[in-house]
Amino acid sequence: MIYDSLLLIAILVIASAIVVVPLGIGLGIEVQGSNLWFRAYLLLVSVMFYCGFWVGGGQTLGMRAWRVQVVRDNGAALGPSHALARWFAALLSWAACGLGFVWVLVDRDRLAWHDRLSHTRLVLLHDPRA
Repeated sequence: MIYDSLLLIAILVIASAIVVVPLGIGLGIEVQGSNLWFRAYLLLVSVMFYCGFWVGGGQTLGMRAWRVQVVRDNGAALGPSHALARWFAALLSWAACGLGFVWVLVDRDRLAWHDRLSHTRLVLLHDPRA
């Protein structure tokens, strides 16, 4: 999650600059961080980041580094609707102070709340060098 967070922060900075610089410098319009449209835009960028990676290969940068991949319960790749469901379900895992993530320690199938809710799971990929 740390790897993905660092990459996402960099992307959000660039996404913010794309909006703030032209509006602020070119048009003289001040964009407040509390602006609901601006927050929604950044949230959309975050959704596109995770869902894009999950649909486009089942792995974010951090997942690739740790050789894990997200798949549906039946082992198939995630489609856009499954990825979106997983992203929104992960919000619930975070909203409970991260308890949804820690749940893997007690779950019989080692699934987080968002995996249970979205019918997904993480699989460990074999190291091709082994």
